[in-house]
Amino acid sequence: MKSRSVSPKVHPLFDEATWTVTYVVHSGQGSACAIIDSVLDYDPKSGRTRTVSADRVIDYVEDNGLNVAWILETHAHADHLSAAPNLKERLGGKIAIGEHITRVQEVFKEIFDLEPQFRTDGSQFDRLLVDEEEIQIGELTAKVLYVPGHTPACVAYQIGDAVFVGDTMFMPDVGTARCDFPGGDAKTLYASVRKLLRLPPQTRLFMCHDYPPNHRTVAFETTVAAQREKNIHVHDGVSEAEFIAIRSQRDAALEMPVLILPAVQINIRAGEMPPKESNGIAYLKIPLNAL
Repeated sequence: MKSRSVSPKVHPLFDEATWTVTYVVHSGQGSACAIIDSVLDYDPKSGRTRTVSADRVIDYVEDNGLNVAWILETHAHADHLSAAPNLKERLGGKIAIGEHITRVQEVFKEIFDLEPQFRTDGSQFDRLLVDEEEIQIGELTAKVLYVPGHTPACVAYQIGDAVFVGDTMFMPDVGTARCDFPGGDAKTLYASVRKLLRLPPQTRLFMCHDYPPNHRTVAFETTVAAQREKNIHVHDGVSEAEFIAIRSQRDAALEMPVLILPAVQINIRAGEMPPKESNGIAYLKIPLNAL
């Protein structure tokens, strides 16, 4: 297995509409790359989709002569739709997610009363990744880290000195992700965060989102050392019990994400739309009083 001691090149693309950061990770001009947490633009008022965000990813990949090896998801996002199928069609690569996506599919198949043909075995994805598994991105090695709590299927990706943490945590002044979605659990998230914070202090951590306080601009890169010192929810010294209390109180006051209903339905299908109806149009469901 090739060395993981390198420092990969990380190109962030920030989507203002959903506060999401998509990353293109590679080792230089003309190398293989991975795309992490892509965004398909979606207008909840009209139900229309666009590929503005995906087009920016494609422009960067093509401008740098990169070869897409993987299109990676950290979890089935509730705040944006995945552009993975569009990127795969136009750039190639395999779509992958953590193996526990099957648990999320089982829960939401029931909530949305999806068609009987919808399979809850993760087969919509090209690859289901297990904890500690290593995959190759050309000369780079990516290690899968299972970090549940926000959802039961969350993973992070460790590539050289960089870790793409998904929604386990945010910038230090924002804290951690909510745990009140189906299958979420604050105690489990605490363990996952501490797992990440046991990595070397200089390890670079890349956030999937940023929701900045009013006094600063958007940021999405920090370090293990900075999180251990300053994260408002899980800095060193915060006990499991204290975190559970903080997280539970915070979650009780949060509204559901604007795009949770369309996003989850699409993302558990690896970004594909639901089957078209007899009129040739695909539809999303809105379950009433279910969440």
